[in-house]
Amino acid sequence: MENQEKNTEQEVAISEHHTHLHSHEHTREVVNRLSRAIGHLESVKRMVENGRDCSEVLVQLAAVRAALSSTSRLILKDHIDHCIVHAVEMNDMEAIRDRENAIDKLLN
Repeated sequence: MENQEKNTEQEVAISEHHTHLHSHEHTREVVNRLSRAIGHLESVKRMVENGRDCSEVLVQLAAVRAALSSTSRLILKDHIDHCIVHAVEMNDMEAIRDRENAIDKLLN
């Protein structure tokens, strides 16, 4: 329960900091891609539990990673098109720095 309260506090802090709605052009597509990646990763977990060949598991992990990278690029496009543009329009330097930090974390 304590972790749930902590997450809620973090979400409130995050939402108070942002000054625009996070509804983007590709939201449905991102959710669908994430759902597929979760299902794929669950399948890889079952492969490991069933003692499947390591090389097969590694190939499937690479496929999951590629799917997540593709989804990240889509989110990044929305982030640039909406969040960064909005922060620049509002001349919100703190928000711009936060968005730059998010991009740096994605790329590293």
